[in-house]
Amino acid sequence: MSGSGAQVRKLDYERNKLHKRLLRLAGEAIVDFGMIEAGDRVMVCLSGGKDSYALLDLLRTLRSRAPIDFELVAVNLDQKQPGFPGHVLPEYLRSLDVPFHIETQDTYSIVTRVIPQGRTMCSLCSRLRRGILYRVADELGATKIALGHHRDDILETFFLNLFFGGRLKSMPPKLVSDDGRHMVIRPLAYVKEEDLAAYAEWRAFPIIPCNLCGSQENLKRREIKQMLREWERRHPGRVENVFASLGRVVPSHLLDRSAWDFAALRITGEPFADGDRAFDPDPEFERPSGTG
Repeated sequence: MSGSGAQVRKLDYERNKLHKRLLRLAGEAIVDFGMIEAGDRVMVCLSGGKDSYALLDLLRTLRSRAPIDFELVAVNLDQKQPGFPGHVLPEYLRSLDVPFHIETQDTYSIVTRVIPQGRTMCSLCSRLRRGILYRVADELGATKIALGHHRDDILETFFLNLFFGGRLKSMPPKLVSDDGRHMVIRPLAYVKEEDLAAYAEWRAFPIIPCNLCGSQENLKRREIKQMLREWERRHPGRVENVFASLGRVVPSHLLDRSAWDFAALRITGEPFADGDRAFDPDPEFERPSGTG
């Protein structure tokens, strides 16, 4: 019994650490990017996956502790996928006493009709879903739309754009929609996917798998995900460094003429912090003095 008791205490300790870490990281992201303000009505998009469940769960806790008042309303889009268990989310949300709205739109039929069999459905599905959610946000009076994308999603999107789109572009923690009418926020931007998986298992969220696109094989995103996992295994710290670099951009050292006016660059004789150095430091070989 003593051994079993010790194991239970250790498990409780680890879960408590995980919960605190997730709350801290979500809170830091919200503050760093000014995601939520007093009086906001935040529409939390709930898909039935681990990430959106965790997002709602963490936002509920942060709301109870925040020095400002804001509202939460959970929204699910029922896309009429065959076999979708439509009762799961309403029952779960009622058990939490969370205000919610279920929007029913048959995007499944549209996607399966338009996209040839065997082709990736995610892009069209995402566009249709986003348009519907924008409309629902207006109807509900939501001032922010919270999505469950995490750190790994942001990194994968960066490499997808880099490798296949030829652009330095990712998935920002906060972004205004192209029509200028909606604000999208991603409070889980600093959170690792593996932590969300562990949290979802502990909290026993009623996960609903995506049968529309989740079963498709050979997606480019899966290739990127595997690459990042391999990097993490073989080169610990590399993934963290890449993620950190997304917040430390030096436009003067890239090639985008719209981000840096190279044509207008002139010698001034004054020190320039981002200017060229005779020898750029190599972090791999830099050592603090006295370390040998």
